[in-house]
Amino acid sequence: MTTGPSRQVPPAGSLPTVHVVAGVITDTRGRILLARRAPGRELAGLWEFPGGKVEPGESPEAALARELEEELGIGIDVGAPLMTVPHLAPSRHLRLDVRRVAAWRGSAKGREGQALAWVQPEKLPRYDMPAPDRPVVAALLQPDHCLVTPPPDLDDEAWLAGLGAALDRGVRRVQFRMPGVDADRRRRLLDGALRLCAGARAQLLVNGDAALARATGAGLHLPSARLRELDARPVPPGTLLSASCHDADELALAEALGCDFVLVGPLRATPSHPGQPGMGWGRFEALRERSSLPIYAIGGLSPRDIPVARRHGAQGIAAIRGLWDAPATPAPRRAPATSSRS
Repeated sequence: MTTGPSRQVPPAGSLPTVHVVAGVITDTRGRILLARRAPGRELAGLWEFPGGKVEPGESPEAALARELEEELGIGIDVGAPLMTVPHLAPSRHLRLDVRRVAAWRGSAKGREGQALAWVQPEKLPRYDMPAPDRPVVAALLQPDHCLVTPPPDLDDEAWLAGLGAALDRGVRRVQFRMPGVDADRRRRLLDGALRLCAGARAQLLVNGDAALARATGAGLHLPSARLRELDARPVPPGTLLSASCHDADELALAEALGCDFVLVGPLRATPSHPGQPGMGWGRFEALRERSSLPIYAIGGLSPRDIPVARRHGAQGIAAIRGLWDAPATPAPRRAPATSSRS
């Protein structure tokens, strides 16, 4: 998957908005269909989820069915929404509306000269894609929520039990944040958290301490102030790296450092950031459309906000108490359900 610094685009101004719909089509082996943009087209040679423009007066569902019949020669049953990705291109705002295809009929062929590829989900990141398609890959493969740990108000065993309960509820990405906790206790809690996360096959990132991340093999999360100080990746390639971002400049820095995902917020006012107003979904979208990184919205959110977050282009939500104290939820799916074929 192509990565790099944020794209250079003009101010949004009064650019037109183009609504595009795409489908996640799977076969009986769980593979996902990609189409390659044909020579002579914009972004020729890149791979994308099949679909096309929504015509005036046309519903996204009707547009997707029409486009896939025209491009691939298949009939479809449109499934659930996956996400909508806002993207700022040099000449337009793009809204990529991605739907799962519940079932399809016929034999998929590139009727417009485009190459097709059936790809195992875990291999999707190997394909070069247009910027709006990259967050879709992350939505298919990565967790839709990220827990930021609260400080240990009680004893260590109670805190570790709380983390274990969150993992049992399906948390698979954890940021270990321990403000004001002394170094010895912090290391004890981290060792316990690493054991719990390993048992649950969950990812763990240490907040702010690159040396501790390297010493323990954990990932690293960069607070925004630390992000602004760096000009090189602070952990080796292959080590999970994330950052907190509040504006377009910080998003560009995170992308240049090769961050795997970012947290953007606060979306709403929160007790952990007193006096700091929330940015709201409108400003969140304005930042989302300038980056292709997976972005978690953070600030006053809980699992019930995930569908709304996805409609605004988020990977999902990150939270402290919203996930630590959340009711039981199923474990996140790693890949879309296999569609039927006749």
